[in-house]
Parts: sequence; structure tokens; C-alpha cells
Amino acid sequence: MGLLSDPNRRRALISLLTRLNAPICVVCYMAGVAWFMGLAFEPFTLRTYMSENAMGSTMVEERFPAGERALATGREFSAHKKKVGGMPVDWLVKTMQARGLEVFTQRFSRTLPFPDENKERYLVKGTNVYGILRAPRAPRTEALVLSAPCTPGDNNNQAVGLLLGLAQYFRNQVYWAKDIIFLVNEHDLIGMQAWLEGYHHTNTTGMDWSPLQGRGGSIQAALSLELSSDVITSLDLVLEGLNGQLPNLDLANLFYAFCQKIGVLCTIQGKLQRNDWDSVSGYSHSVQTMMLMVMKQASGRPWGDHGLFLRYHIEAATIKGINSFRQYKSDTTTIGRLLEGMYRKLNNLLERLHQSYFFYLMPSLSHFVSIGYYMPAFGLLAVILLTLIKSAPSQMSSPGVLSVLTPLVISHLTGVEVAVEHFPVSETEAVVLTAIAIYTAGLALPHNTHRLLSGEGTEQGWKVLKLVAVLYLAVLLGCTALINFSLGFILALTLVPVAAFVTPHVPKILSAFILVILSPACTLLFSVFFFQELQEMPVSFIDGWMLFLSVISQGILDHSLYGSLVYPLIALLVYPCWLLFWNILFWK
Repeated sequence: MGLLSDPNRRRALISLLTRLNAPICVVCYMAGVAWFMGLAFEPFTLRTYMSENAMGSTMVEERFPAGERALATGREFSAHKKKVGGMPVDWLVKTMQARGLEVFTQRFSRTLPFPDENKERYLVKGTNVYGILRAPRAPRTEALVLSAPCTPGDNNNQAVGLLLGLAQYFRNQVYWAKDIIFLVNEHDLIGMQAWLEGYHHTNTTGMDWSPLQGRGGSIQAALSLELSSDVITSLDLVLEGLNGQLPNLDLANLFYAFCQKIGVLCTIQGKLQRNDWDSVSGYSHSVQTMMLMVMKQASGRPWGDHGLFLRYHIEAATIKGINSFRQYKSDTTTIGRLLEGMYRKLNNLLERLHQSYFFYLMPSLSHFVSIGYYMPAFGLLAVILLTLIKSAPSQMSSPGVLSVLTPLVISHLTGVEVAVEHFPVSETEAVVLTAIAIYTAGLALPHNTHRLLSGEGTEQGWKVLKLVAVLYLAVLLGCTALINFSLGFILALTLVPVAAFVTPHVPKILSAFILVILSPACTLLFSVFFFQELQEMPVSFIDGWMLFLSVISQGILDHSLYGSLVYPLIALLVYPCWLLFWNILFWK
């Protein structure tokens, strides 16, 4: 405390930080990256374990026998789907009623702000069908959900067949203490969003939907099922939800425990677990798996129907069947027994899942990295910003307010233009290209804007502006990392070096090139190529550019349809912050 309270010692500390600023920044940056890369090394991770006592044992006897009958039902569903050219609502209602469920439908419609060319739709109309199995041994205050999306073509017919088969089997059991809702939603995430809004009496996205005529209890957990083959080689667990939210880790632990018990191959990010963690290839595999989770979480988009449940504090995941060229095969009966076991354990819950982690990364299904392990990597990058802030006050006097306020305001007005300019146009290409054009034009807007109101810029002016920009960046990255660590860490990797080296006195051309490379748009472009490499699906530059444009349009749609925050965050906060550093570089 004496070091901080004594003015002489405080000045000496600031002087030392100023002299050693560059070495400290380099060491902290390299240490942060090294810490993060070390998280995938198995001895540095924790083994998964069940924290919820009610789900601590898998000693239940799974007896689901009707896998072949479920496949036959799936084929029947496929035939009716082709006959009506979409969701066979009447057939689903009759089939669910025949299985003893209380059956209801919900109609919905949504006009997109511009056409979704990925799925060739603009005006979306559809119907959700759901059946409720009432709990025979409880006051019906809680519920579980099993859903399967009705998708075009031959996709996911087996999942609907298995859902209906499980509904019939569950109806004959007497141990259920929670309502079980069997939901078939049309138009994937849009239908799921309509159903969740109707169930919880909210309308956050402006969608038109009919009120639900039947409800169960408060939903405790949900699983979304995706199966498009009669046999599967492995089950992939999808966890990433809207705005980077993740379900409670115990839900993933439950899935992994029953896969181990029943003998089903299980994957995460589509990758099997390896035991040779001490080899270079084994470590590389873990890094690849963890980085895929980081990239998906940073995108902020829901990677399955489960992703929309998480905003309502409902623990949910998507189970996706994969049929590859591996020798090992699992039939539908086995998958049904796995789901039966999971729902029987979820049925035992006395309260919502809360005892395990909500913030984590997973290099494999058997190991995880908790928030206490990965946050120091971000903290080391944040230290760089703190040293910049600490060393700045000793070098400044007070400049005119307008010389700092003007570029700050204009940078944010440019971000607002990027965020809202897509509404007047209707074509996808026009939306994306307009956003890119405004983004690029913004490079010229803040350039020397301080001269418009206050004449020539001063030496103290850029120092105060940099202090404001660094403080702004520190708060922005800190808040982002608390909500979505992956997004905050990726932004810190690119923006912290910008904050550290930019001054008006560095070489202009080289520094401008580096700033553009580290800008939010280029970071997104590099991330597209990196994600394809992680998936072992490399693309050419032209294909990567088209994916880049598609990602931008999808980000705008996700914000409009589901409330994803990534696009407005980048447009309204991150991009204007970067423009401040661009203005500092060209300060005269």
C-alpha cells in the first residue's frame, strides 16, 4: 500500500512501466497465447464428473424395444411429407393422438428482412405439432421436451419416427414425475422460436404465431434429435447456443455417461476422443476440437434447435446422428434406449440443473476446461491494456474537449450506419455489399475529423484520444469476455496489439496495412478460412469469400430473427473502437 500511496514511489512505478512498456506487452501477449494453447493439454484439464446427485448413477434398466417400428414410422412420415409437400400436420396429429398424447398445433409466420438464400425463403409460414404426456405421479408443474425438426427432403425422418416411438413407449410407463412434451417443429429455428415464445407468453422478435392451447409445467431440460440414417456410427453432442450460451455441464456429462454404459460411440465437434494425449497428434486433435468449440461459440448463432432454449434458462442440447465409414454401427433401438435412460435420470431432478459449470470449454467429452482455467489467458491480454492506461497519465495535459469528442462521435455514427443500412434494401447481395461499402467508407470519415472543429491537432490530443480508446477497449473486451469468452478472446487477440503499438509517429503505410489486417472485417474473413481448416474442409479463396459474405448476411438474419448480439456488437461498438485507433494513426 505504501508503494501506491507515496507520490514519489507512484511516479517511479509509472516511469518504470513507461520504460518497460514494450517488453511487458510482448511478454504478456505471448504468455496469454501460450496459456490458451496449453488448455488443450490433458494434464491441465479436469475430468468430467456428475455434480447433480439425482443423476449420479446410470443404474437404470433401459428396455425400449421398438427401434424397427420407429424406422417404419419414420418412413411413413416421409411418405406423407412428400405427399403434402411439407409438414404432414393432420397425419402427425392423428399419430400422436393414437399414442395417447394430448395433441396441439401452433401456426406461425415470419417475413424475413431480406431473402435467406441459404435456405431459399423469404416469407416463412408453418405449423408446429406437439403432444403432451401428462405426468401420472406428480402435480404436473415441471416438464421435459424432446423435439425433432421437420426438414425438407429425406433429412431427419428417422428422428421423427424415433420420437413417436419413444412417445408410445413412454406412455406405457408409470414412473414419470414430469410432463414430457414431444415436439415436431417446422422450419427449424424459426418454428422453435415461435413455439418457445408461445409457451412462455413472450414476443421478443416480432413473429406472428397463434397462442398455444396446451401447456405443460415449467420446462427443466430439452433435447433436440437429428437422425437421417437407419444406422449411425456415432452420436455428436452439440452444445453451443444463442450468443455463446452453453447448457449446464451435467447435461453433457449425462450424455457421455450413457454412451459409455450402452456402448455408443460419441463425439463432440464431430471428433472422436483419443487416448494418446501425450503425442503431438493427440495434442493437435484436442486443440482442434477445442478451437472448433471456440469458433462456434464466438459466432453467437445457435448451432441447433436447442440453442434457443438456453435464453429461457432451460438446459438443452442437440444430439446428432452421424453415419460415416467406420466399422462400428448402432441401430435405432440402441439410440432409443440411450434417450430413455437420459430422460429417466432427468425425471429424477428435484430442481433445475445448477450444481455444475455453465462456463467451460471441452477439448473432449471426458475432459473440460473451467472458467477459472481459461480466464487467465484473457487476463494476460487485458494486463497489456492496463499498462497502457497506467503509463499514459504521466505524459498528458488537458487538450480541447472537441478534439477528442469529434472523432469519438463520428466513429460511432459510422458504426450505426453499418448496423442499420441493411433495412432499405431487399436482396441479400445488396445487404452485404452495402454493409461492406459503408464499413470501408468509414476508414475515411474519422480521418483528421478533429481539425473540422478545433483546427490543427495537438500532441496531447492524440494521447488523450488513445487513453479514451484504450479505456473503451478494456471495458468492451472485459464485458464481452464475461458473456462470451470465445468472442472476447478472439477480439482481444487482434485489437490489443493495435492498442499497444498505434501512435501518429509509427510508419504510416506499414502500420495502416497491419491495422487493416487486424480489423474486425479481416478477423472475420480469416476466421472463415480457419474454421474450414479445423473442419478439415479447406476452401479456395473464391469459395472462402462467398462464405464470408454468407456469414455476414447470416449474422444480420440471426440478429433480426433470434436476437443474436454479435452483429450489433461488432457494428456499434467494436468497429467504432477500431476506428479510433485508425484516427490516431493519421493524427496530424
